[in-house]
Amino acid sequence: MREEFGPLGAALFLALAGVGALACRGDDDELRLVGPVERTLVELVATASETIVELPVEPGEVVARDQLVVQLDATLAEVEVARAEAAAAGARTGLVVAYHDRERVRRLHERSTVSEQEVDRAVLVHDEAQARLREAEAVLQAARKRRRDLSLRAPVAGTLDQLPFDRGERVPAGAVVAVLLADEEPWVRVWVPEPRLSQVRLGAPARIEIDGIERPLQGRVLEVVREPAFTPHYALTERDRVYLVYETRVAILDPPPGLRPGLPARVTLEPAAPAETLAAP
Repeated sequence: MREEFGPLGAALFLALAGVGALACRGDDDELRLVGPVERTLVELVATASETIVELPVEPGEVVARDQLVVQLDATLAEVEVARAEAAAAGARTGLVVAYHDRERVRRLHERSTVSEQEVDRAVLVHDEAQARLREAEAVLQAARKRRRDLSLRAPVAGTLDQLPFDRGERVPAGAVVAVLLADEEPWVRVWVPEPRLSQVRLGAPARIEIDGIERPLQGRVLEVVREPAFTPHYALTERDRVYLVYETRVAILDPPPGLRPGLPARVTLEPAAPAETLAAP
């Protein structure tokens, strides 16, 4: 899941975006915006309250899809699976016995040795044995899934970003035990003011600057939302409050390794020519 910013942080970035877009217009009429770097975050959640027994990956390491990231204690789950397997085995045996009894009673009925009621009773016992086996197998599948869910694996390839708990700690059910940065293009979330929206087109190139990174990064406009938002009233002048802004995502095409979400970035867009202009999709 994507990293969410608190209301104060979102408002701050929104204010900066509005101010930057409205005030930072150069002679070349470039559109300069400010916003946070974002990446797709994937959280691994504990399915049961158990102790962490293994952490085979360290933060910062690259993980492959389906690689084990956190192993919770599966002792009780193993016991549950063993019981379910025994119950399923007993149900299978009961079904075999019921099947042979049914066939024997049918043969005896053909010889007029037993009554029709005896045949019906044998059929009923066989059907009940089938139902018990289906139930036992369902319980076994559920037990195996609970055991499997204690081995938390990476659903996508990426980089391990956080391990909130240490080995030996008991984690509550539902707790986030690992956070991954998915191997997908990061992006910058910016807000385009309504008067400049017609100059923004999907796929347009962008220049992205981030403090601490010497070279400018290459980007392109990935998405412009349909619904506008208002710039924060406490950050802008009365004249600027009436402006609407459109949330826009600008993909970073050449991100450096380990680029973390949350970093403020400066995005420069070249305005589209009149023939190329597009409104919000």
